[in-house]
Amino acid sequence: MTERTAIVTGAARGIGLATARLLASRGWRVMLADIDGEELDRAAPALPGALAVACDVSDPGQVAAMVAQAIAWSGRIDALVNNAGVADFRPLAETDLAAWRRIMAVNLDGVFLCSQAAIPHLVQSRGAIVNIASISGLRASTLRVAYGTSKAAVIHLTRQQAAELGQHGVRANCVAPGPVDTKLALAVHSPAIRAAYHDAIPLNRYGKEAEIAEAIAFLCSDQASYITGQVLAADGGFEATGVGLPALRAED
Repeated sequence: MTERTAIVTGAARGIGLATARLLASRGWRVMLADIDGEELDRAAPALPGALAVACDVSDPGQVAAMVAQAIAWSGRIDALVNNAGVADFRPLAETDLAAWRRIMAVNLDGVFLCSQAAIPHLVQSRGAIVNIASISGLRASTLRVAYGTSKAAVIHLTRQQAAELGQHGVRANCVAPGPVDTKLALAVHSPAIRAAYHDAIPLNRYGKEAEIAEAIAFLCSDQASYITGQVLAADGGFEATGVGLPALRAED
């Protein structure tokens, strides 16, 4: 089979689903993987030809079975988008070991396990890995000790992948989204939090899921054929700036 195939984890909703839709619209065969099988079943019918597979990316056995199913279905893997992740927002002193390990198991171990399982097939196709980190992996903030640390580790893991897999023609890059209008953000970001983000973001708004998907799809594509080991902050300029934007805007 010659049709390019991508696996997108955490694909039942949000950035993962937006990425799966975009890749499918560009002619990719897409496997949607997510731990939430019910939500996955609701999302998949809108993508004709896609394959939906329930998978806990922190479970090595389920990951191996998911990759084997992708190969049985398509015969190849050209891109792996490691998007599955969970969040936990609490102070350092209140982050117990169970919460820490849960975040690391999904956000970091999941990227490691899925990538490792897919490597032989990505080597055959000279394919691409795109890991989804977060602006929280580049900038520290309160209440994100486990989440931010896990995403910082994903960024370094991406560089390790690029260093080791480049000789096989496999590229590994990372997208670090800033604040995005997902259902989760809309549910947990109060008006005061949203205003504070707007004050700190040069583009003065949250991103859209489809905008992050565009960055991911680019790094999966042949247009990014000489790009590896990079972190693309799709964040409206948030990571690039410090303080002072509200005052500067008041002078305009």
